[in-house]
Amino acid sequence: MAMSKTTEAHVRAVAPADRKKAVATIALAFASDPMMRWSFPDPARYFTIARDFIDAFGGHAVEHGGADEIADFAAAALWLPPGVAPDDEAMGAIIAANMPAEKLEDGGSLFEQMDRFHPNEPHWYLPLIGADPVHQGKGYGSALMAHALKRCDRDGLPAYLESSNPTNVPLYERHGFKVIGEIQAGSSPKLTPMLRPAR
Repeated sequence: MAMSKTTEAHVRAVAPADRKKAVATIALAFASDPMMRWSFPDPARYFTIARDFIDAFGGHAVEHGGADEIADFAAAALWLPPGVAPDDEAMGAIIAANMPAEKLEDGGSLFEQMDRFHPNEPHWYLPLIGADPVHQGKGYGSALMAHALKRCDRDGLPAYLESSNPTNVPLYERHGFKVIGEIQAGSSPKLTPMLRPAR
């Protein structure tokens, strides 16, 4: 669904005090994500640790001007600017304590492959974007994406992401991202690394 400029104008930066709201929205969005649920298949455990994992993966976006939300946290996106990385130590601890033991080796391989696809030059990285399931299909993801890509273009920088759900690849392609490979290990679902060149 195409979003009007008016709707896009309602995208707002996430204030530090609202970091938990943005993380909670994404935790809901990822409750049926193939990679997230392969990693944390137990439903009770997922809801116990998802917010901490998501915060470690993309939460630094909030203090670095890369976190956006729309429609009172109906959807949110966490973008990491050049030089800002996920909290690998916290993520590793959550994975070690909660991922099924038989998947840990494959999980490590996934992260190694992800590192190989990340651009070497400065770029904006989108670890997480999602809508609360009751608000999916309303175009909020497109509005968040368009807003953030204006920031990338303002900075003259490429944008990079890994799509953990194949149904989202066409959305990213409509916003100028190109598939640059495939990431997969053992029994894991596929991750699709995608790059949008600088404009």
